[in-house]
Amino acid sequence: MKCIKQLFIYLTCSFAFFFSKAQNPKFEFRAAWIATVENIDWPSKRGLPVETQKAEFIQMLDMLQRNGMNAVIMQIRPAADAFYPSSLEPWSEYLTGVQGQAPTPYYDPLQFMIEETHKRNMEFHAWCNPYRAVFNTARSSVAINHITRIQKNWFVSYGGAGAAYTKYFDPGNPDARKFVTDVVKDIVTRYDVDAIHFDDYFYPYPIAGKDFPDSESYRKYGKGMSKNDWRRSNCDSIIQTLAKAIKSIKPNVKFGVSPFGIWRNIRQDSEGSETNGLSNYDDLYADILLWQKKGWIDYVLPQCYWEVGHSRADYEVLVDWWANHSYGKHVYIGHGFYRAGSNAAWRDKSQLPHQISLLREYASLQGSGYFSAKTFYKNPNGWNDSLRNNYYKTLALVPPMKWIDSIPPPNPLVSRSGKNVLVKKGVSSERLRSYVVYAFTPGKPDGDNPANIIKLFEGSDELKLDEKFLALYAGKQIGVSALDWNNNESGVVMVK
Repeated sequence: MKCIKQLFIYLTCSFAFFFSKAQNPKFEFRAAWIATVENIDWPSKRGLPVETQKAEFIQMLDMLQRNGMNAVIMQIRPAADAFYPSSLEPWSEYLTGVQGQAPTPYYDPLQFMIEETHKRNMEFHAWCNPYRAVFNTARSSVAINHITRIQKNWFVSYGGAGAAYTKYFDPGNPDARKFVTDVVKDIVTRYDVDAIHFDDYFYPYPIAGKDFPDSESYRKYGKGMSKNDWRRSNCDSIIQTLAKAIKSIKPNVKFGVSPFGIWRNIRQDSEGSETNGLSNYDDLYADILLWQKKGWIDYVLPQCYWEVGHSRADYEVLVDWWANHSYGKHVYIGHGFYRAGSNAAWRDKSQLPHQISLLREYASLQGSGYFSAKTFYKNPNGWNDSLRNNYYKTLALVPPMKWIDSIPPPNPLVSRSGKNVLVKKGVSSERLRSYVVYAFTPGKPDGDNPANIIKLFEGSDELKLDEKFLALYAGKQIGVSALDWNNNESGVVMVK
């Protein structure tokens, strides 16, 4: 039976390889996480010269773009610290080597990263860890103005052995929740981020025999609820508060969460998945489905880091479950890209292609996230090649969120200017994200086929397609459309 199943997977992936060109969607979210905690992805080391930091980030963006990514999920607040100048939190030690020390020569890394990302027509999702305050008390640098030194009663310590543990904001403390909300509001107010992204660390992952030490705040704020329900209500509260705060400042900024891949197991809840593992609801106190149902979050990106056929958490089972629990919001699937080579399943070259093929079977799933960026440098199992030459061979636009904005921008104004083509923004005060340039077979202007998209240009009031660029597509019929900031597309205007 196992051999038959493996043969089926192989044939399925082989079939997908030859036919996925037609199946590649025009709108699909394709993102990579870029982790800064412990310098997982960027910068490669603490305290690198500023020009080296910049060069590394540009190299990483270019590499991700070559592999088909149209968004990055960039960790800018790994432990109550900042990769940008902030009056609320000190500079991150993962940037300069010492928490609180600004880069020299001075620059704003967040502003730099956003600008470079948008130049490439990619979205920038600002990833914040909600409650981690000190990563490792035995070796983390903690600045004199760090919030853990100023408001000591907001924090609890959990995990580790001996002197090494992690400090967390106590989610049950209303003042702590307000502070985290203020940090996010500051980011949204001052920076041109496309989204605020929270990871899976709400209450920390449980350690056997150790309860999270929040008894004092439970006695103070529990209001007669069971401790588990109270903990969930604390997470509900900050998500609801953040949703309102983000939209009140900039309605077009998205709010997304990347939870652990299991909401609840079916043995715990009839609505749960056919899995047997730790769960968001029972162990991390994050009721993701409630947040989706209430419309507090715009997207969910579950970390389905297991392989197809996993005995306790089968990727295929989980993808099907999440596809059926979207509640009209976007659902992207997180792939355990970093696991390549870790066991027989992840040494199988068909694993990732099969995962992509499976999620594309569902209209309610809109794309993928990959953890993490640096893994792409290794081209594990030749998967970079699979993406570039097959699954992501055609460009994809990030799917618009119609509940945020469903009105497309005016058509661009397209005219000849000698041997060049001049593209101007349609009559509107609305900001454009990009111009989409198509090259059609004459007489067959199919704007729904992503194979006809040849280039995205950063949105501006005016764009010139010069003679040299147009010569690359001699014999083709050129068309241009405009994308607004929510990725709604105008009509395609043909060059005459």
